[in-house]
Amino acid sequence: MAATLLRVTPPVSRDRMISQFPKWYTPEACLQFKDHFHTQVRNACQRRNTGTVGLKISKVVVVGDLYVGKTSLINRFCKDVFNRDYKATIGVDFEIERFEIAGVPYNLQIWDTAGQEKFKCIASAYYRGAEVIITVFDLADIQTLEHTKQWLEDALRENNPRSSFIFLVGTKKDLVSDAECERTEVDAIHFANEMQAEYWSVSAKTGENVKGFFCRVAALAFEKSVLLELEKSNSHTAQIGVGNIRIEGRSFEASEAGHQASPGCC
Repeated sequence: MAATLLRVTPPVSRDRMISQFPKWYTPEACLQFKDHFHTQVRNACQRRNTGTVGLKISKVVVVGDLYVGKTSLINRFCKDVFNRDYKATIGVDFEIERFEIAGVPYNLQIWDTAGQEKFKCIASAYYRGAEVIITVFDLADIQTLEHTKQWLEDALRENNPRSSFIFLVGTKKDLVSDAECERTEVDAIHFANEMQAEYWSVSAKTGENVKGFFCRVAALAFEKSVLLELEKSNSHTAQIGVGNIRIEGRSFEASEAGHQASPGCC
């Protein structure tokens, strides 16, 4: 009898396990005020057969000007590293980050897009199907905040605004004084409200607020995906987290994480 090979998935790290709804950064620009997952979501997750193989995944796109720290933000969370020798992203790249939310395996597919104008055409091809759009600016450069609206408009051309969570993130918090950060945040919160986005300030260098931010992103995206799945099934007994991962109509395995994407023609 031929031996059966089983792929053993390593356990999710403890800091990627989410049981309570992560808190917002500021109530002045927050998408949802609550401490617990939706009742239907909690019930569906409790009934799920934990032995079932399969993962749910949500697509996240990160956009913003060149040198605002998009790659550093992603690398701090996914790899817990900060590299001073920055190299601009060419086209797009992505990471897969594994979570366990309410006892259910869950992945974020985080797309890192180029900030250069010449790569906009390539990067925009990967915006489609984003459950989360993260617009990034540099807290030490107010002009990059002003550009976030255009980046968001570009991303929304490929998505239904009602189907995507939007975040506005100020990076490099370690480079500005508390007073300067507070002044910039007043403008940023105003922008976030106009964009119908949730606002966060972070530092990839020190790690400040990075984990909390991405856990918040994962929780919001997970809850929405489960509610949509329950709505489609029209039954509270649907199994959550079952099935192959599908990306833009293609099968995908989580082990492909971290490989450079192959951009297509514009």
